[in-house]
Amino acid sequence: MTTRISSNLLRLTAIVVLFLASCQKDFLDRKPLGQLTYDTFFENEEQAVLSVNAVYNQFRDWDCISFPYIGNTDIISDDSDKGSTPTDALYMLEIDDFTFDPTNATFSGVWRGYYRAIARANLAIARIPDVDMDVAKRNRLIAECRFLRGYSYLLLVQWFGELPIITEPLGGDSYYTQERRPEAEVYALIESDMLFALQNLPEKSAYPSGDLGRATKGAARGMLAKLSMLRKDWAKAEQYCQEIINSGEYSLLPKYGDNFLPVGENGAESIFEIQAAALPPNNGVVGPGATPFNMVQGVRGIPNLGWGFNRPSDNLVSAYENGDTRREATVLYVGEVLPDGSAVVKDNPEIVGERFNQKAWVPAHTGLQDNGPGNIRVMRYADILLLCAEAQMEQNKITEARTLLNQVRKRARGTNNFILPDVTVTDQAQLRERIYRERRVELAMEQHRWFDLKRWGRQQQVMQAVGKNFVAGKHEYLPVPQTEVDLTGDKIRQNPGY
Repeated sequence: MTTRISSNLLRLTAIVVLFLASCQKDFLDRKPLGQLTYDTFFENEEQAVLSVNAVYNQFRDWDCISFPYIGNTDIISDDSDKGSTPTDALYMLEIDDFTFDPTNATFSGVWRGYYRAIARANLAIARIPDVDMDVAKRNRLIAECRFLRGYSYLLLVQWFGELPIITEPLGGDSYYTQERRPEAEVYALIESDMLFALQNLPEKSAYPSGDLGRATKGAARGMLAKLSMLRKDWAKAEQYCQEIINSGEYSLLPKYGDNFLPVGENGAESIFEIQAAALPPNNGVVGPGATPFNMVQGVRGIPNLGWGFNRPSDNLVSAYENGDTRREATVLYVGEVLPDGSAVVKDNPEIVGERFNQKAWVPAHTGLQDNGPGNIRVMRYADILLLCAEAQMEQNKITEARTLLNQVRKRARGTNNFILPDVTVTDQAQLRERIYRERRVELAMEQHRWFDLKRWGRQQQVMQAVGKNFVAGKHEYLPVPQTEVDLTGDKIRQNPGY
């Protein structure tokens, strides 16, 4: 089977085997209707909903949440190392060390995975308007697809820069004629998609419990804030963040660590999560709705919960202030009791300097390791508070920025007034450094660090400081997968330096 994104774009027919889950995972749990063709699928409201669910489903795919994703967000940064045993998945070590070339499988993975999501979204966006159904619901479904398409492009443009902009289903040899467009044009598409989503999506509180996890106004505002930060439009970024803050839809959970446990899924701090559920396997096949996200980062050994990749780095561990409890909620050590108290992490002599990403830990569940039930946290309220603080700081609104920064620190401090004192600096440059540091320790191992370093212009400084083989003028962007360059006869050009 080919793994090229081109074949998926050309051959994708509306195969919408999508499942929605009960309680807070209802929209993962419905039984498949089978395979339906492009021509016979979009006939009623239920099929329109399933076509949207198929877009969400793609975000649980290996390419979107496993090695390609964590490799090009966490492991490529200073937050983590490859982990696992020294010789396992050496192509991930290439990412860690910056010794990769355009043939590394993680690049084709994220390219393929997110362009599949875009293809599914384009198909639903094109066909749902033809379905006879309630107009408001139709617009909401289209808005969900445009949100997911915009989110996909937001990830891809930060990784690769210029991109082919594909906004409709492709047929024949259309893919092979695509060319990369300037980043500004990609940004414009993301903005258009997110503004449409903002206009047509409900607030989180307006969804019934079975639909929690779908895109919301708050999630669209958050993506628009992130886009504005990329553009260095501080005022616009602050505006979108303040709209989230003032909406009353979100708040910090009292306990930081609860964000990453089952109790915190789709909770008060959650703005957008990729939903997952460990439904019972069918004839040994992983249950619908599960992901490998938890497995690849789980404890390797005894208890045997996973593969042990994405090891929190020494540099990250040393970045926390004394007593910061967020480190304990982020890093799982040998000898530590698992969060549910079920076992103690045993030493694995095959792993050097073993420690694990506790934020990816999940309790025992039905099925095997790859039947991962943990939601993937994409955007939390704390992220927005710190983005707003950063945007205010860049506008020299020092007092306002400090207030939001200290709100995040207060939650991390809890009842221990001897740690994490309020930040009191008044100098803009000093406050900038404090906000940058706070974003790192608050959001560590949540796949934000590489993108933050990029928009701050600090990739070279930070990567070289931790001994990575970062080359200025080259490694700011990932290489375009060599298969895409070859298949299009160089119409899709390679990035400089590769």
